[in-house]
Amino acid sequence: MDTSGFGSARFPNVQQRHREYAMRAALGASRLRLFRQVLTESGAIAMISAAAGAALAVGGIRMFKAIGGLAVGEPQEVMLRIVAETTPMLPADRPRYLMGVGTPHDLPEAVARGIDMFDCVLPTRNGRHGMAFTRHGAINLGNARHANDPRPLDAESPHPVARTYSRAYLHHLTKANEILGAVLLSTINLAYYQTLMTGMRTAIVARRFDAFREYIMEGWELGDLPAL
Repeated sequence: MDTSGFGSARFPNVQQRHREYAMRAALGASRLRLFRQVLTESGAIAMISAAAGAALAVGGIRMFKAIGGLAVGEPQEVMLRIVAETTPMLPADRPRYLMGVGTPHDLPEAVARGIDMFDCVLPTRNGRHGMAFTRHGAINLGNARHANDPRPLDAESPHPVARTYSRAYLHHLTKANEILGAVLLSTINLAYYQTLMTGMRTAIVARRFDAFREYIMEGWELGDLPAL
């Protein structure tokens, strides 16, 4: 048996391996300290996968400020359970961000579990496909019931586009695949999301968040205006 290779660079001895492991550990610890310093000084947001978050020790998750990996097809109750388990591990003195969420119904539920910030393609993506979000719930402007409806989407909306254009006109734009329809519905949706978040911030300051959440959900449950 040829043993000439043992002790060489290809087959390091035990001491060499130990030295290499020690150097790697020291380098890893140095990089971790630098990573934490950068996060602290820059205000950057570090993301923790929701699948791993609940399993990590509290001391190991303190550098993270955000939760990702949710709203990818799981039921809402599963998403909210994971948010409830993970959010308490994030720093309480930093904004807590939930990536890729969500529907209007998701937002107050996540806020109730400690989330502060969101991002999502839903307002504009759904707007491009004829869907509007309002205090009445989601409204599909492609439905024939809107074809001759002169009423606006929401006469009480703070957003002028939602108060100005008739449902019939928005229905026409949607069915004709006019780019203006996608633009108008996207702005309506973004404005509604902003109104929803502003309402929650105001309610939190006034210590009436639970009442506000019940109020908006009652509006969604009542649904859209009856068809003409």
